[in-house]
Amino acid sequence: MQQSDQKDGLIWRDGNVPVSARFDDPYYSLDDGLAETSHVFLDGNDLPARLWPGFQVAELGVGTGLNLLALADCAARAGVDGVRYVGFEAFPLEAGDLARALAPFSGLEAFREPLLAAWDPAGFESRIGPVSAVMIRGDARDTLPAWQGAADAWFLDGFAPARNPELWQDDLMAEVGRRTAPGGSFATYTAAGAVRRALAAAGFTVERRAGYGRKRHMSSGRMPA
Repeated sequence: MQQSDQKDGLIWRDGNVPVSARFDDPYYSLDDGLAETSHVFLDGNDLPARLWPGFQVAELGVGTGLNLLALADCAARAGVDGVRYVGFEAFPLEAGDLARALAPFSGLEAFREPLLAAWDPAGFESRIGPVSAVMIRGDARDTLPAWQGAADAWFLDGFAPARNPELWQDDLMAEVGRRTAPGGSFATYTAAGAVRRALAAAGFTVERRAGYGRKRHMSSGRMPA
């Protein structure tokens, strides 16, 4: 039986699964958050095969940081040091809520502890295993255009487009395209037609793929090299 308690804009289901009260959407799969991350964001971007020192990952929607931890674990297992990560987040969790949300993932302790030590809702820079990580706080519609980097892979992980449309607007998806290196990629759990069309208009070749768990489909894509 599901149980939940609410605190500071979060609803906790089954003990440690965080759901945003603001967007009425879970931060990760209720079935298996780490398996979902691996399927959607790592496999969807063909990682770790494409990793190299200096490879840049960018993420819209840092959330619990689970995708960052999975990336660090992926790079460590592949023996690739010097991967870079930048995450854009408008509503960062408080440190205590982050710790609770990540507690179920016992295999990621080596990366979870450095993240918890570095975590600052105002933004942070830290080394998470083989990954140099930065979180930029603020509305991505403002902060992404100010970023000077170019991503080799994007994790597009905002809350569902129907509930968090601001993070999936055509203008923002166009900015994602402009901030993607030649041959760069994206992956996202959503297969919403409007999102796929916006990413195609941004220059990606977009593919609909099998989703994880209860989600029938997801999307991924590549920029021309």
